[in-house]
Amino acid sequence: MMKIDIITLFPEMCEAVLNESVIGRARKKGVVEFECHQLRDFAYDKHKRVDDTTYGGGMGMLMKAEPIALCFEDICQKAGKRLHLIYMSPKGKTLTQQRAAELARLDNIVILCGHYEGVDQRVIDEYVDEEISVGDYVLTGGELPALVLADCVSRMIPGVLSDNVCFEEESHYGGLLEYPQYTKPYEWRGKTVPDVLMSGHHANIEKWRREQALAETLKKRPDMLEKAVFEENDIKMQTFLSEKSIDKNK
Repeated sequence: MMKIDIITLFPEMCEAVLNESVIGRARKKGVVEFECHQLRDFAYDKHKRVDDTTYGGGMGMLMKAEPIALCFEDICQKAGKRLHLIYMSPKGKTLTQQRAAELARLDNIVILCGHYEGVDQRVIDEYVDEEISVGDYVLTGGELPALVLADCVSRMIPGVLSDNVCFEEESHYGGLLEYPQYTKPYEWRGKTVPDVLMSGHHANIEKWRREQALAETLKKRPDMLEKAVFEENDIKMQTFLSEKSIDKNK
């Protein structure tokens, strides 16, 4: 079982999300464990302050190093070892499916949620193992990014989803976007499901899905093709789709 610890000023906010849907069910089954730690419990003054003004001036407040350090040290002490600490920050490397899969192989990670103008650089230098961003934008706090990371990592833990195929065929997992999918009814507002999906011919269906995944990626995220892992027939299909796209734009 994997455990994810979250250091936050808003544990109730995190708990509300982590107790719902697929992740909530996996948590109840004991497949994955979450523990949200109230950072103010580790503040050392009577007002439970975790922030202060920045040296050198400037707008906003900065999260203090000591409460974060005390909280992380307490988590590590209870775990009996030094754990991997991730700080959710717009300065970090953008979260990818590949990195989430790597993190899912660990047995325990700790996620730090920043607030205000961020956290004291000294605690980052001393304790943070990596900074992760969920996009090139800034939010009011690190809780939403932390929950995105927790969800992304958790769903790749064995037993969270019904089968590994549930995420192995999704967008980004294999370097391509996912193929289009359809459900009942067969005809909706004059539009029908592609005939190949109704054929029952599994080889043809898989071939169609692969072609569609390539087409979707070429159309929406051509940058992903630079790092994608191609199968034997993919290069020919990619060339065909590229030429088709060029002809269409003439």
